[in-house]
Amino acid sequence: MKYILLIALLLLMFPLQGKLQPSKSFYDYSVKTIDDEDFSFSSLKGKKVMVVNTASKCGNTPQYGELEKLYKEFGGDKFVIIGFPANNFLSQEPGSNEEIETFCRVNYGVTFPMMAKISVKGDDKHPVYQWLTSKALNGVMDAEVKWNFQKFLIDEKGHLVDVIMPKVSPYDEKIVAWLKNTSE
Repeated sequence: MKYILLIALLLLMFPLQGKLQPSKSFYDYSVKTIDDEDFSFSSLKGKKVMVVNTASKCGNTPQYGELEKLYKEFGGDKFVIIGFPANNFLSQEPGSNEEIETFCRVNYGVTFPMMAKISVKGDDKHPVYQWLTSKALNGVMDAEVKWNFQKFLIDEKGHLVDVIMPKVSPYDEKIVAWLKNTSE
């Protein structure tokens, strides 16, 4: 009995250190693109990734232009933006995948990868967004999606590193500094 107490006391004195270990990695997920093709996040290993939930009829919709500018400047071998259309906030993304793709291309010249429309909150939240928003899954933080154009930053090793609120410009100095920092 005294050994059990001793072990319990030692565990209390030396708590487990570090982050929670995620049950799955960002790279374990696959999704459908807006063109209904399979897309595995494992293809993004070694790149910084910005995951953004988007909507075509939102006050933040002009951020598509800033996202495209950011993608043209930094995208390629080291960085990618992944857009996820979602209709979770005041029905601001009512269109079909085809309508969304046309809207993005015609109005904002979007060339960064757009995925099929999903849910980013609620009972039908997509598994990728379950991982992004749950510390128990991502090992870093809980981060409820507040509105359209919330940005999740993933490092080259597939770790969630930050969440940028919806109203913050994709071209914010904090994001640009993160992209320019190659020491991560």
